[in-house]
Amino acid sequence: MDLVLIQILNGLQYGLLIFLAASGLTLVFGILGIINLSHGSFYMLGAYAALTLTEPLGDVFRALAVGIPLAFLFGLAIEWLFIRHLYKRDHLQQVLLTFAMILIFNEVQQTIWGSHPHSIPTPPYLTASIRLTETLSYPVYRLVLTAICVALALAMVIVVQYTRVGRLIRAAESNREMVETLGFDSELLFRFVFATGVALAAAAGIIAAPVESAYPGIGDKVLIISFVVVVIGGIGSIRGAFVGALLIGLADAMGKVFLPSLASVMIYAVMALVLVLRPAGLFGRA
Repeated sequence: MDLVLIQILNGLQYGLLIFLAASGLTLVFGILGIINLSHGSFYMLGAYAALTLTEPLGDVFRALAVGIPLAFLFGLAIEWLFIRHLYKRDHLQQVLLTFAMILIFNEVQQTIWGSHPHSIPTPPYLTASIRLTETLSYPVYRLVLTAICVALALAMVIVVQYTRVGRLIRAAESNREMVETLGFDSELLFRFVFATGVALAAAAGIIAAPVESAYPGIGDKVLIISFVVVVIGGIGSIRGAFVGALLIGLADAMGKVFLPSLASVMIYAVMALVLVLRPAGLFGRA
């Protein structure tokens, strides 16, 4: 039972982390209609930002506080320079450009930080473990990481569901032309959405860095899993991304313990099952 409890905690933590990355992708994919293959690179850059900022600032949380605004500004620049030219083009051109961005970001990473893995220290005041049962302890940092993911997820839900910007985002998802007809600047709205997606992916990379380290190619796995989450939850659905990420996190954690030989395919089996039963995803529209 202790082993099962640990894996449930690990699965929830991993699922919430993936949700941060995947929610940005589902916003960009669902609202902007952009297939952004470079999304995982923003997660990677977040991990390396944690490496760069943690030492001068003191700990990873200060790096997070600085890194999120920087990632948002970076996202605004990327959207203005590249992504805005893709809105009325076909998906093939989107794939080609965003794949080229992966190659560029990987080359930048190799040039600045090298090809070796780098560890990011856990804040000294969070290196302990908390006792959950008589025989079970769990790292405090992982619990704090989970709490931060929940807080960021709630903040995003509040913005999307209860603010004027959120109403515009949901309206643009349903009918982009009507939003423009009503006099709102769709280009500015799309730039905000894309930059938010970049900031969420980078935030996930920063807070995960003390657990996963920073190494070349770390964003590739996140990109694939994020697309799996988007497909499971339904394109453009934040609620679907949340449920899908938790399903993937728990399937991955349980698979590594109870079906180790099949652990690498568990998340894809979940996706296949969902697509068979609900081709549009759990909360997607047909």
